[in-house]
Amino acid sequence: MAEWSWVAYTVLEVLIATACCLGNVLVVCAVCIGIRDSLREPTFCFLVSLAVADFLVGVAAVPLAVILDGWVSLTPDLCLLLSCVVLVLTQASVLSLLAIAVDRYLRLHTPLRYKALATQRRTWIAVSVCWTLSCLLGFTPLFGWNNYSSLASDSTNTSSSSIISPPCTFLSVISLPFMVYFNFLGCVMAPLLVMTFLYTRIFWSLQGRLKESCPQAQASLLREKRLACSLALVLILFASCWIPLHLMNCLLLFHGPQAVTHGTLYTGILLSHANSAVNPVVYAYRIPKIQQAYSQIWRHFLLNINCCHGDKQVHRSRTGSRANRTETCGSGGKTPP
Repeated sequence: MAEWSWVAYTVLEVLIATACCLGNVLVVCAVCIGIRDSLREPTFCFLVSLAVADFLVGVAAVPLAVILDGWVSLTPDLCLLLSCVVLVLTQASVLSLLAIAVDRYLRLHTPLRYKALATQRRTWIAVSVCWTLSCLLGFTPLFGWNNYSSLASDSTNTSSSSIISPPCTFLSVISLPFMVYFNFLGCVMAPLLVMTFLYTRIFWSLQGRLKESCPQAQASLLREKRLACSLALVLILFASCWIPLHLMNCLLLFHGPQAVTHGTLYTGILLSHANSAVNPVVYAYRIPKIQQAYSQIWRHFLLNINCCHGDKQVHRSRTGSRANRTETCGSGGKTPP
């Protein structure tokens, strides 16, 4: 990659990482602080899990994407470990989206048993299971399905001639068959197909109930439909941002390195990272509870700024009045001759 294009890529990654961190911290604050009793609702618990995964993309995945671009020399073990962290965060996002889809489906199709099924304890157990599975699936290359042997041989050959280890890149340690057959088809496409089926059933059921329900019940169903549309939009954005990069991996596997240019590959990486920065914007515009919580946090922030500014003005006025009294006492209250 040319130097100017690498600089542009790095600048865009920094901007995306900043947006990921700020936006998703705001989401977590909105759900945990701004929305009363929101953590008792399973959907918002899973949204917090998704926001945490997106936040970690900005904190860890984006910096690692820049590091794992052949610009640093690491040992094969450390290079493989850091590459697996990126896979863990991606899988956490997929499983959080799947949990949200299952939750909405159960809420709609088992309304009488939903509260008994989706207790707060079970919800947080489900969140823990999502992250545990993400770690198991993401760290699978550590157990053997990797390019470690080829990189280790390169490292041995390099160490015989110099002390410096070979440059660390993602595809130098993560094998393309693993990325295509296991990660893409098994860990991404399979859950996406399940989620597509669930949301299709949800919208089909809602459409039928809206036609048959009385006007009093339609308001609740419309709110449910709006929330389902918002969550389905998050799913569509995830698929739109991540599938192009996985398709590039398929081209690299079946047609070789010449099938995908460096510029196209870096564009796919940027698009996949941008997905984590877009989700907080979707929540703000599509989910009324989070939108209200955003406004509440913003008003509270402005109020604190105004209070601090007012305190400074009062402090300055008091300091000035004390100085005037000191000068008056020093002169004894007499006018100079």
